[in-house]
Amino acid sequence: MTTPILQFGTSRFLQAHADLFVSEAMEAGKALGPITVAQTSGDPARAGRIGALSAPEGFPVIIRGLEEGVPVERELRVRSVARSLSTARDWPEVTRIFVEEARVILSNTGDTGYALFEGDGIDGVPRSFPMKLLALLHARFRGGRMPLTILPCELVSRNGEVLRQVVVDLASRHTPNATFVSWLSERVIWANTLVDRIVSEPIEPAGAIAEPYAIWAIERHAGLTLPCEHPCIKVVDDLTPYERLKLHILNLGHTVLADRWLKGRRSEMECVKDIL
Repeated sequence: MTTPILQFGTSRFLQAHADLFVSEAMEAGKALGPITVAQTSGDPARAGRIGALSAPEGFPVIIRGLEEGVPVERELRVRSVARSLSTARDWPEVTRIFVEEARVILSNTGDTGYALFEGDGIDGVPRSFPMKLLALLHARFRGGRMPLTILPCELVSRNGEVLRQVVVDLASRHTPNATFVSWLSERVIWANTLVDRIVSEPIEPAGAIAEPYAIWAIERHAGLTLPCEHPCIKVVDDLTPYERLKLHILNLGHTVLADRWLKGRRSEMECVKDIL
């Protein structure tokens, strides 16, 4: 089985967001196909999660909260992940999939996901995510394959543009090939995205509990390839209104509650209902 979607990161957020969307779209015949998930951290403590993500029976996501003012709780099974690998252990296979199968790349590598390491390079298994991405894109370019779409899901404003600049700068230093650098910056699609969904609790070894609300806003780009069609995925001309909605209404409300909790020296065991 080929996997046209290659995902970097095993976060609970992605499990209850992109992985769930693709799973539901596959059931409706509206997805590119299944996902290969690649762990980028190499954390041995997450070895159990890696195996559970691609179990044939899938993994659970429980949707819990208010939906149009009505309390809901339902359990869904996510079966979109066909393979789960580790870049530390399975780098040759990750490279093969990136070069031969992938059409869309997803990533959610955490708050420091774009950080670089001194002395890192494209030989062997690179340490940082941007250097890993550069090495894989270089392998795809050398293999004569078509460009692809990269959908970063890190909470960085203009994340596609930021990641592109980081990778292009690295390419200029580590792979000084003008044709390759041009291919990276002009033909690979680096989409700006904004994601949102509160994932409140993990389910071991894989799965999560999440709120009903979810959005994946993707800025329109010529040549853009989507992983699937889903009601929560919106292709928009400008992400700015969605960023303002998230920061000024959703996140601001969380910040105000946290401020009240800290100033009132409330117990960490209290919930929002107690604070209000």
